[in-house]
Amino acid sequence: MLLIDSKNRRHLVSLATGGQFHSHAGVLEHDQILGREEGISVRSSLGARLVVLRPTLAEYVLKMPRGAQVIYPKDLGPILVLADIFPGAQVLESGIGSGALTTTLLRAVGPSGHVHGYELREDFADRAQRNVESFLGPDQPLTVEVRDVYQGIELEDLDRILLDLPEPWQVVRHAERALRSGGILLSYLPTILQVARLREELDNSAFGMAETVEILQRSWHIEGQSVRPDHRMVAHTGFLTHARLLAPDG
Repeated sequence: MLLIDSKNRRHLVSLATGGQFHSHAGVLEHDQILGREEGISVRSSLGARLVVLRPTLAEYVLKMPRGAQVIYPKDLGPILVLADIFPGAQVLESGIGSGALTTTLLRAVGPSGHVHGYELREDFADRAQRNVESFLGPDQPLTVEVRDVYQGIELEDLDRILLDLPEPWQVVRHAERALRSGGILLSYLPTILQVARLREELDNSAFGMAETVEILQRSWHIEGQSVRPDHRMVAHTGFLTHARLLAPDG
């Protein structure tokens, strides 16, 4: 559950019978929350008020345990749209990190789809699977392999391939063979020089319709007659490049 204090600080807590949550606001017994509906307010041992809610996916991604940097919520939504993730899709994600995108993909493909994960580090793979299960529950349509996607993809007829890797251009030729015609390749990269190298590789491949975008998020301060953009914004996190696999001429 998500506990929100009077200063809008958010705490992600896994509830257990007899458990306790300790903070500057005092001690909160888990039994005060278990079995009750979300949206309630509870009081800590020091009288501090805490609102109890189930975390949204965006809130969970920002607060979940991580071994690697996550893809932020502002990019997760556009990734689903740009890659056109649909119920029943067969998706390969490589570079699963802490599992933020993995969790997002699983909700989108549904029980009739499948997410295949390639991760080079076993500790990241284990952490990602634990994070997925913590939010979505067990028995998800997910298969994670500890392997190097640069060495090849042992899957066929994939609908989508999503990459969060430093050198995605090494995967383009493998993706040509693993994707079905019309399938989509999407890459998340932090620097424009990496994007330029990827676009060069895509231009000399069977992929077409390549596009690169950057998502910026600016919130607004609205308080009475004081209405203005917030001084801070979630600006650059990464570039999203996507392209479609085209059938040979003739």
